[in-house]
Amino acid sequence: MAQTRFYIALGMLVAVIGGGAYLVYWGLGEFASAKETARARIAELESDLARTTEENEKLSRDLIAEQAKMADFSAQIEDITGEVGILDRLQKTDKELLQKYSRTYFLNEHYRPSRIEEIPEEYRFPPKEQEYFHKQAWPFLEQLLESAKDDGVILQVASGYRSFDDQKDVKATYLTTYGTASNTFSADQGYSEHQLGTALDFTTPALKGALDGFEKTEAYTWLTENAYRYGFVLSYPKGNTYYQFEPWHWRFVGRSLAKELHHDGKYFYDLDQRDIDEHLVDLFE
Repeated sequence: MAQTRFYIALGMLVAVIGGGAYLVYWGLGEFASAKETARARIAELESDLARTTEENEKLSRDLIAEQAKMADFSAQIEDITGEVGILDRLQKTDKELLQKYSRTYFLNEHYRPSRIEEIPEEYRFPPKEQEYFHKQAWPFLEQLLESAKDDGVILQVASGYRSFDDQKDVKATYLTTYGTASNTFSADQGYSEHQLGTALDFTTPALKGALDGFEKTEAYTWLTENAYRYGFVLSYPKGNTYYQFEPWHWRFVGRSLAKELHHDGKYFYDLDQRDIDEHLVDLFE
């Protein structure tokens, strides 16, 4: 009886040990299978990651390329816009304003500046009832007059815009008084810078409206040193081949051209018309 129980217990022990061994074996198999599955999944993910990275890099390169195209396109648009702006300014700017008159070009009797306005009384020689100047150039003249005043120099406008007929009358008066000698200091109608509305004659209170003696005034010295800053140049310096030296006669040609002439030590009529025309677009800038 005792022996029988022993064998039963032994059998049960063997069964338990066998079952445990089976479970261990089964567990090891499952672990190996899971491990292999995990490795396959990791490999798959790594492959996906590599593919995604490559795609991202391509997208990044494509993006950079598109950004470069857009930047180039924007630059082209800016260039086109700038060119359109330049063409628009040129179209709206009177080409006559930078022509070399004074026996070179002719203004007919119908020419009149597009816009002129009356020069305020405070800037005119007192007896003058009215004097006019080109409207777009007036702000530059006003700055010049005010800057001179700030420096203790009083400049007065003795003569501004003159029509074709006005110049005809002026020349007739000079011809009557001085004869053909007037050709050395007075332009015929159609050849006067005054008809453009951008030229004027200065005087001072000390001269009482006269022009003779202007060269010796502090006002003339100030103009020779500063007028270019406001776009004005002396039309007829000493030694010019058009008229006698006229220290009182100044013409607005724009800051760009005036500064170039001042720095190069040249005068307006020294330049070729083609070189002058390049500054037309900047005339009122």
